[in-house]
Amino acid sequence: MCVYHWRLGKLTAGPCFAPDEDGIDAFMDYIADCPVGPCWLLTDLIEEDYHRLTLPHVNGKAGRQMLQRRLMQQYRETPYRHVSIQGREPEGRRDDIALLSGLTNPSIVQPWIAALEALKAPLAGLYTTTLMSDVLRRKLGLRYEHLLLVTEQSGGLRQTYFRDGQLKFSRLTLAIDRDGVPVNVAAETGKTLQFLTSVHLMERGDVLHTAIVTPADQVERLSALCRNGPETAYHFIPMETAAAKVGLPDVPRLADTLLLKLLGAELPRSHYTLGEARRYYQLWWARVAMYGASAAILTCTLMWAAVSLWRAGEADNAALRMRAETARYDSQYQAVMSDMPPAVAKTANMKAAVAIEHMLAEQGPVPLPMVRMLSEALDQAPLIKLNRIDWRVNLPGAAPAPSSMQAPADSGATAPVPSQLLGLPTAPPQALHLEAEIGGPQDDYRAALDAMRQFAQRLAALPHMTVEIESQPLDTRPNVKLSGKAGMVAGGAASESPKFALNLVWNP
Repeated sequence: MCVYHWRLGKLTAGPCFAPDEDGIDAFMDYIADCPVGPCWLLTDLIEEDYHRLTLPHVNGKAGRQMLQRRLMQQYRETPYRHVSIQGREPEGRRDDIALLSGLTNPSIVQPWIAALEALKAPLAGLYTTTLMSDVLRRKLGLRYEHLLLVTEQSGGLRQTYFRDGQLKFSRLTLAIDRDGVPVNVAAETGKTLQFLTSVHLMERGDVLHTAIVTPADQVERLSALCRNGPETAYHFIPMETAAAKVGLPDVPRLADTLLLKLLGAELPRSHYTLGEARRYYQLWWARVAMYGASAAILTCTLMWAAVSLWRAGEADNAALRMRAETARYDSQYQAVMSDMPPAVAKTANMKAAVAIEHMLAEQGPVPLPMVRMLSEALDQAPLIKLNRIDWRVNLPGAAPAPSSMQAPADSGATAPVPSQLLGLPTAPPQALHLEAEIGGPQDDYRAALDAMRQFAQRLAALPHMTVEIESQPLDTRPNVKLSGKAGMVAGGAASESPKFALNLVWNP
């Protein structure tokens, strides 16, 4: 187990620990002294299996459940399993092409995961160099139909096969044999070619392009060993070129650093599920999210406070300007008023005058409302002809005016007009004296009396209206002498139309 630190896009090597009890204890002591942060585990194990199969194409939750069942059937003895869909078959029912992978010996990584879990370290994911080799292939720009990517890593010589850009197979062999001699890469490539042909991943005549990532001082030695053949083509990628494309400032001897740099830069989803071992990472992420939300709220609060202070300052400045302007206007007003004669009316008197003017406009007596009501009643009595009307205002408590409602004689002095006469404080009653005659058949006094009574009743039905009959076409009272003329008068002229008089009082 080797520890690397990732900070601000830079990778720094740390100590390595032996895979025994003492090494795990030392690892826990080292992690306990490190700053709290997420951890990523990258494995390079020979106990890693890959299995290809086709499955019916099923979408949604049912498809995910089918993949998990098939993955569980394939790797029952390990909790570290992975499945990826690599497209669909071009013919037939177009089944999904799936690649299943799993760590067949989980006891190798479980002690390290248990140590991190005991420290409550936020373990973000468990990754494998095989699946990270696909990221390295894309960075190096290798796009051959049949590609074998060969990298020398701390665990040995890793051969990863890609067909049409899809990972299909990987194997890890020793980089140095038991005699201390470097493994013949060409011989290992031939073995891999035979295996790929036997499992029908390649056909006879297909060319396997083998890309070997190696230090620059090893290119010449490997070129002498690896000769191109009818089914093999070798491509040597110096480690300097690979490091430049990945973004490493230093050139490493092994490809482990390349894959670690890609892991830190890409941060893909965890290749293998961690289950409960990932809960501390979720708690760490929730804590970071809460810190971020708190920082955002604090920033917004500070901005709001700054804006409020700025607005308060602007308001204070505006108030100062307004007070200064008010003082200037007051001084100008006092200077102007000092040169003017004393005012006849004060401001309070002017305000009272305006209020009285509004009351006069609203409550002042005018004949128009009573004339309008009289006109509406006359429209419904076509036989009645109006001869004369007199309108006046009745003062509360004053003696009633004579029926003729003639204006009093001028006494030679102008008497003050009572405020009640002008509608102050309330609108006064209004009186209307009318004289009219009734048309229709001559000498039909019954019809004339009925027409007058209906007209008077129609007026009396109006709101706040009182009607008094002053004179009728024919006085039928028992204490009055019944007299009158009917038919033709002297000289053969027709008799006069029946006349009557009414007194109306309206309290608005």
